[in-house]
Amino acid sequence: MQITLFTPTYNRAYLLERLFLCLQKQNFDSFEWIIVDDGSTDDTEELVKGFIKAGVTFPLKYIKQENQGKHIAINRGVKEATGELFFIVDSDDYLADDALIFISKEWDKISDNELYGGVVPNKCIIGGTSIGNPQYDQLDCSTIDFRYKRHEKGDKAEVIRTSLFRKYPFPETKGEKFCPEALFFNRLKEYKLRYFNKDVYFCEYLPDGLSARIFKIRKDSPVNACLCYSELSECDIPIKERLKACINFYRFYRYTDKKIMTPGGGWLLNTLAKLLSNVLYILSDRKK
Repeated sequence: MQITLFTPTYNRAYLLERLFLCLQKQNFDSFEWIIVDDGSTDDTEELVKGFIKAGVTFPLKYIKQENQGKHIAINRGVKEATGELFFIVDSDDYLADDALIFISKEWDKISDNELYGGVVPNKCIIGGTSIGNPQYDQLDCSTIDFRYKRHEKGDKAEVIRTSLFRKYPFPETKGEKFCPEALFFNRLKEYKLRYFNKDVYFCEYLPDGLSARIFKIRKDSPVNACLCYSELSECDIPIKERLKACINFYRFYRYTDKKIMTPGGGWLLNTLAKLLSNVLYILSDRKK
């Protein structure tokens, strides 16, 4: 199996069929679909059983767990995965008909090189343009260089070696149901990814999605948020970006029990970050 396509879902039965139908159209057969239902209370389970009964043309595994958050669902999906590559496709999104064959062909060109961690085509807004307006046709670099040295913007459709998800599992912090996915991708700084300016993944940002509630979500899972910003602050990124990471660390640090490691960067950077995070709290955060 070359690709494990993974979908975490929570009360999205009204959208899953669209994704299922697009997978039925893929002109590629070395993939499986794993769905982790993160405690849905709608008819998601019955819907998936209907997919199977109707006749699925690829391996499909459905797992239901207590609601724990997307990052825990990803960890579970990785444990079950048999594919060389792990591709997260959210329940409100879908793929172009040639998405998986394109990913497979491009991965075959670099898969023998252990310095490469995966391939990354574009995400697009449904009915719109590529997210981030990429200025390259093909680009080989780390996730850190992509974001902080080339200053590329927007979500991408990362398809990553499953072994790397196993090497860097998401933290399962008691009581926290969210972890920034950037924590994982920033840890891939020693690996190159091959980025392509090709639209294969179509998405929309729904009112009940994570993006719409991101500050409160991070506030409610502050340890994981702080871990992400702390690690980012110690990466080889411009000083301005390190300062922003430290500010965000202290922004959410106030909501923890204060028993976590503070960022690197030295006394001056941390002192300035604390000051600016307090200003941000007074002007904005305490009102949210």
